[in-house]
Amino acid sequence: MTGRGKAPEATRAPGASGVPGTHDSAGASGERLRRWRLVLGGDEADGTGCVLAGRDVAMDGALGALYGEGGKRGRAQPGRDRSAGLGASAPSVARWLGDIRTYFPSSVVQVMQRDAIDRLGLAALLLEPEMLEAVEADVHLVGTLLSLNKAMPETTKETARAVVRKVVEDLEKRLATRTRATLTGALDRSARLSRPRHHDIDWNRTIAANLKHYLPEHRTIVPERLIGYGRAAQSVKKEVILCVDQSGSMAASVVYASVFGAVLASMRSIATRLVVFDTAVVDLTDQLDDPVDVLFGTQLGGGTDINRALAYCQTRITRPADTVVVLISDLYEGGIRNEMLKRVAAMKASGVRFVTLLALSDEGAPAYDREHAAALAALDAPAFACTPDLFPEVMAAAIEKRPLPIPDTR
Repeated sequence: MTGRGKAPEATRAPGASGVPGTHDSAGASGERLRRWRLVLGGDEADGTGCVLAGRDVAMDGALGALYGEGGKRGRAQPGRDRSAGLGASAPSVARWLGDIRTYFPSSVVQVMQRDAIDRLGLAALLLEPEMLEAVEADVHLVGTLLSLNKAMPETTKETARAVVRKVVEDLEKRLATRTRATLTGALDRSARLSRPRHHDIDWNRTIAANLKHYLPEHRTIVPERLIGYGRAAQSVKKEVILCVDQSGSMAASVVYASVFGAVLASMRSIATRLVVFDTAVVDLTDQLDDPVDVLFGTQLGGGTDINRALAYCQTRITRPADTVVVLISDLYEGGIRNEMLKRVAAMKASGVRFVTLLALSDEGAPAYDREHAAALAALDAPAFACTPDLFPEVMAAAIEKRPLPIPDTR
């Protein structure tokens, strides 16, 4: 039986965990065999006994071009070339990209595109405008384009920027409103007043603080101390520094951090700074009004010097007690480890809230330096991966100086 390797989930038989069973109805059994045939490749002699026809033949060809084993995918059907591979020409790849968009849903198309870039070395072809117009844009494609930025010809750059802008705008629509609402509430609560006006009283905190003054005979509490929160929208209340590792493995995190940086910068009550680094440090704060400019100002790849980046961030802290520093890195440090840890300890001792994110993406648990993560945890700066949907809650907790909502990864 010929196998394709890992094929997209949409082609797999739901609930199948071995040889297809015989207890289904005829229709269900036939559909299961069809899906197994698409997963396995081969032909009618592959063990499924299923012969493809019509649209399935085209789907099979698109899958085989990418996932075919050893350059050939079983025996040829009459009149049809069964050789695998997309070739090295842009036209053949462009046709294939059109085919997969016709036959598969968008989520599967994105997976197949990433696999094609990884398995078949198609990154160079993304430097051609007609190729970029054919692909399904997502965060991973943006990361690939950014890594190719310096090699990109001028004829391609405008098309690439349009692709990146579409992804960024989609992310902003998804993330901006909730982020602003969550952080505005956190800022209001963090600016508690000891003598609040009536409409600024935080009644839950006031009652909790005055329970000992309960008068049973009157069934009421006489508050000796009112707790309130001020309105943070009129002036800068917090400063946030996003310090982002731009090594190649952090591509998705760089994209999300740029989008969140732009959202935070749009809030008048938060002074936001975005710093990206590899072995050099670049401050992109003056470009935060346009995250596309930010992304094209990054340079994915290269080494990592976290210590140097944190040293720069230290020089930009003016109000430690009102500052949140977010380090986004897999912690594979190429600089001076002990100095890096000393800087984190010094910032925390001065009142800075320090947050370490191993990744800011939907990609799950990343590879990271466990020794450095443990050392940071010992400094009460635990390192954890964070999804974009969780990030607003993490920032709200950091602003309010309450425990971070660290996900359980067990």
